[in-house]
Amino acid sequence: MKVEQIYTGCLAQGAYYIVSEGEAAIIDPLREITPYIERAEKDGVKIKYVLETHFHADFVSGHIDLAKASGATIVYGPTAKPGFDAYVAKDNEELSLGKIKIRVLHTPGHTMESSCFLLIDENGKESAVFTGDTLFIGDVGRPDLAQKVIAELTQEKLAAHLYDSLQDKILPLADDIVVYPGHGAGSACGKNMSKETVSTIGDQKKLNYALRPELTKEGFIQELLTGLTPPPGYFPANVLMNIRGYESIDTVLKKGTKPLSVNDFEVVANELNALILDTRDPQVFAQGFIPNAINIGINGSFAPWVGTLIPDINQPVLLVTEKGREEEVVVRMARVGYDNTLGFLEGGFEAWKSAGKEVEMIPSVSAEQLIDIHEKDDSVLILDVRKASEYNSEHIIGAINAPLDYINDSMTKIRKDKVYYVHCAGGYRSMIFCSILKARGYDNLIDVDGGFKTLKESGKFALTDYVCPTTML
Repeated sequence: MKVEQIYTGCLAQGAYYIVSEGEAAIIDPLREITPYIERAEKDGVKIKYVLETHFHADFVSGHIDLAKASGATIVYGPTAKPGFDAYVAKDNEELSLGKIKIRVLHTPGHTMESSCFLLIDENGKESAVFTGDTLFIGDVGRPDLAQKVIAELTQEKLAAHLYDSLQDKILPLADDIVVYPGHGAGSACGKNMSKETVSTIGDQKKLNYALRPELTKEGFIQELLTGLTPPPGYFPANVLMNIRGYESIDTVLKKGTKPLSVNDFEVVANELNALILDTRDPQVFAQGFIPNAINIGINGSFAPWVGTLIPDINQPVLLVTEKGREEEVVVRMARVGYDNTLGFLEGGFEAWKSAGKEVEMIPSVSAEQLIDIHEKDDSVLILDVRKASEYNSEHIIGAINAPLDYINDSMTKIRKDKVYYVHCAGGYRSMIFCSILKARGYDNLIDVDGGFKTLKESGKFALTDYVCPTTML
């Protein structure tokens, strides 16, 4: 028997590859299926099952394409109603895989069809549980996502279901059972997940707040719902794609990796009102870009920010990328359901520039330069675009919190006739913020490369750990 966790940092997501005696199961695969097919071929095994812990909100699963390519059966837990061929298992039903068994544990709460998969090894021992978004390391799944699709499922009702699931299905498991969750720190599917991606039931009983023995249902519901922030807007659309089905990743790739000349690129952008997405590194983008392009760098948490900041999942998109990374960008966008990429600029930004087309820039200073500027004039306006929780933890006194994840609200704090120095933690999010507002006519934003980390380390700024009031300046 072999169990392999396939972890994708960009999405903080764990898929799983299980093998026994020539048969394999894949749990919660990503959209691109080639790695799973190649693994199975290398091991000389047949993929028998594609096991889905629930209808995911934060990414589009590869279940449909993988089942078609491998002949595997897609399996959901009770109450699931997929719009394609799949097997809906009963609670406590056991699936045979080589010499092992996988027991389906229905654990509603995160969603109503949510289920965990309990692995029973060759000796009949319950050895591991794949918990999806029911149980994370240090946390549990948020109960407010399914209500975005089914209105009568309030977060209170789902939280109550989740409490019962944890009490009835998770807590009775043996302490030495390994816990393999669906996500880790950085995912929006929970609020306080650990950076660890593997644990045991015993450790979670000791460390996870949601499994405290003295916690009542009412106390659990209150604690679980406290501090929840609105989920990214693309989540409901991803759920529906996972329920109803979607276009093959091969089709999406073929369309999205179409090379376009400068003239064709410009025509498509204008005629189809396509968004120009530039995925180069922030400081490279700052030195020159196509007017109205926005920057979300591929070398960061790319897919979640695409989903957060591009409201329409069907928005036509044109790409400007580093040479050779076009397919990677299209795949990572497709992971979160953005399938309407129309092609990329052949020759990249340099081709645009060489053609004599209009170019824009965003001024950028280093953290050290901002320190010098601030020492000469401590009235300079500083925008902190980190999340509110980061800002509340520690920030520069006088800095205005304008979180990137709520950019439309954050815009109301900014005047077009004022100059602002914009920082995040390290420089990735601040350039995204500047590029989006630049496209909306805000020309007085200056990016701070190096971000809060460098500003703090300088010791030149007064910091506070309480929230300063933010006002229009």
